[in-house]
Amino acid sequence: MQKINIPWEDKPKNTTDVIWRCSKNPIIDRNHIPSSNSIFNSAVVPFNDGFAGVFRCDNKAIQMNIHAGFSKDGINWDIEHEPIVMQEGNTTMIASDYKYDPRVVFIEDRYWITWCNGYHGPTIGIAYTFDFKSFHQCENAFLPFNRNGVLFPEKIKDRYCMLSRPSDNGHTAFGDIFISYSPDMKYWGEHRHALGTSPFEDSAWQSLKVGAGPIPIKTEEGWLMFYHGVIQTCSGYRYSMGVALMDLDEPQKVLYQSKSYLLAPTESYEMTGDVPNVIFPCAALHDDDGKVAIYYGAADTVTGLAFGYIDEIITFLKENSL
Repeated sequence: MQKINIPWEDKPKNTTDVIWRCSKNPIIDRNHIPSSNSIFNSAVVPFNDGFAGVFRCDNKAIQMNIHAGFSKDGINWDIEHEPIVMQEGNTTMIASDYKYDPRVVFIEDRYWITWCNGYHGPTIGIAYTFDFKSFHQCENAFLPFNRNGVLFPEKIKDRYCMLSRPSDNGHTAFGDIFISYSPDMKYWGEHRHALGTSPFEDSAWQSLKVGAGPIPIKTEEGWLMFYHGVIQTCSGYRYSMGVALMDLDEPQKVLYQSKSYLLAPTESYEMTGDVPNVIFPCAALHDDDGKVAIYYGAADTVTGLAFGYIDEIITFLKENSL
């Protein structure tokens, strides 16, 4: 197996946090391509001798769409100026009003993309690609309204597994994480509740809603899942990043859920933007040495990167669990 050289910076000596930010943040600015108003909430995977990604790029008309991109080092990106054009996959219904907040994962023989797809409201779109040049759209996974569709990187008991957050048609003021199963990536069922919000007095940062983030990482102790949690403040919603550990064979069983957040908006590019006070993780690269690099959207405007060690994160989680 090819060794993955993920983007990495060692922990600063004056940092005691489990997660630390890349010194080059934001690694993708809002005007990275000529048409963009903002580039954020995007997904990255290892590809060939570097990395490929699917990026949320809102243009200057604020039309939400997804674009392909490539990088040698995971930090400096060449993003296609035009949105991805879908071909028919397992469906003829490929039109959508918008596409945003993608995730990408390699399963078996291809890369699968999920995103929030506009079809009479937000739902979960699915597509696959072999080369990040030709994309094949499949049936939407669920009825509207739903967001944050995140696939597991392998089948569990011969079924594909997806996390999602049922929602409404607006800026939803509620939301728990559910898990669903499919035999064929077309028909989804066996919907089970997985992870919920916390009572305000126990863990206020995730008291309004939660949503799955990057593709879960398989560890000996369970599926490590980074997620976002939201609090309603006097000045609006505040999005932070937490972490949970889910059972390997029955991932709807949450073993640990972080009481304290891992990362919250404190930097200027996280606190100021089109939607202030947002950290929204969508991708995580990890290597055989236990390092992890987490890509996140900041203030719905730019893309940031943070680093950590999986073992330290799991220790933090166990010592700070609800």
